[in-house]
Amino acid sequence: MFEFITPMYVFLIFSGTLVGIIFGAIPGMTATMAVAVCLPLTYSLGLDNGLALLLGLYVGGISGGLVPAILLGIPGTPSSITTTFDGYPMAQRGEGEKALRIGIVASLVGGLISLAALFFFAPALAEFAIKFSYVEKFLIILFALTVMAALSEDMLMGIFSGFLGIFISLIGVYDVTNGGNGEFRLIPPGTEYWLEGGFSLLPVLIGLFGLATILEAAEAGMPKGQSLKDIEVGAHSRFSRSVFKGQIGNLVRSSGIGTFVGILPGVGGSAASILSYTATKTASKNPESFGKGNPAGIMASESGNNGLTGGAMVPLLSLGIPGDATTALLIGAFTLQGIQVGPLFIGNNPGTWSSIVIAMLIANIAMFAIMYFAIRWLAMVVAIPKHILFPVILMMCVIGAYTINYGIMFDVWTLLIFGVAGWLFTKIGIEVAPFIIGFILGPAAEIYFVKSLESFGTLSIFFTKSWIAVLLWVLIAGSVAGSVMLARRKAAMKEAEG
Repeated sequence: MFEFITPMYVFLIFSGTLVGIIFGAIPGMTATMAVAVCLPLTYSLGLDNGLALLLGLYVGGISGGLVPAILLGIPGTPSSITTTFDGYPMAQRGEGEKALRIGIVASLVGGLISLAALFFFAPALAEFAIKFSYVEKFLIILFALTVMAALSEDMLMGIFSGFLGIFISLIGVYDVTNGGNGEFRLIPPGTEYWLEGGFSLLPVLIGLFGLATILEAAEAGMPKGQSLKDIEVGAHSRFSRSVFKGQIGNLVRSSGIGTFVGILPGVGGSAASILSYTATKTASKNPESFGKGNPAGIMASESGNNGLTGGAMVPLLSLGIPGDATTALLIGAFTLQGIQVGPLFIGNNPGTWSSIVIAMLIANIAMFAIMYFAIRWLAMVVAIPKHILFPVILMMCVIGAYTINYGIMFDVWTLLIFGVAGWLFTKIGIEVAPFIIGFILGPAAEIYFVKSLESFGTLSIFFTKSWIAVLLWVLIAGSVAGSVMLARRKAAMKEAEG
């Protein structure tokens, strides 16, 4: 039953976790970038071993962000923003090692609780989703896009970003098997040869999350004055398990919030950690102590953002909808192996499902063991010069994009195009997560919409097909209403501050 557990499988999990921790610990690098850069390697590894590597990178990358967040006050990943609030003040008073170990334990708790949610919830949701027709599948995608808009920093820009991704995904030949006429569409004259099949998914992902990140970090530059002396861990106050006394509720609540946020498509780790931190501060008897070095703040942030890991896998494996940018990259790994994720995936691939669960369990244990016992040495990676790091990563991105489809040079141009586009997106406010999820879901949304009309011949079927369709419309309406309310609240807060 567990024949996939081989020495190579375990080695890849530990190696991926270590590399992910290093990526997460270097300011400007992220778990998403680690997965994007290493994605081409999975083609030669096979599905189980490839996923073992990527899931190790995912878990390690999310956790590694706490190192610079605590020692330098610089979040290594977006999901570690709130870790800086209390972690950095603790480091400044000589409790850096204690703060790091608190964050590591909280990360393990969040990862394990989210994994339990994945194990129990994903198969049930997939079994239910098998009953969906083309109509319900289209409405699920529409709901995913509205959720992303509701939780984007700017509602209208979130909607625009998602639909821009869909628009770009439709470039190419309108395949007759999908209800099309076999003609080119959205293709500039003279580019038919290269764009017949549209932009390849994997170079797009590597460009947006690899090259674009390098361009942004290179533009920002390395914070001045950063040296090994600046990142001294400190041991003035030893770590003790007694610090978790009375914090079980905090850990469980924050992990649950992170898991729930992960299930919502395209929301991301920063929202998970912020919501967890806010909930803990609100429930605390001493809210004024938060932001001044309260260990409960670190626990909330790290258990919340690690709760995202298992939660984001739930919609991916049960519905075929990625929960965040990193799980969107995992679709690339399945694509390389010719496997489609969705409602039938778990039932048709029980071995791979077991492999994913075991890999995430081992990755969480590996993350804890590596970080807890080697934290003093890992802390030093934040001082790696970027002028050494960036060329190596850039080379890996180019080689990966070129070799994914057996040496097509246009894939390297795709990498460059979307790398520059991703860098420009941050300048003009376009949000990358809704864009890439729209890009991935766009072709499926078109197929489901066209097939629904072919089958029933009327738009009214989207409203009357079943009680599931009606429920989805209610959820869509609630998501849109929530978007409007959140936008108005943000506007009112800005006016009050002004």
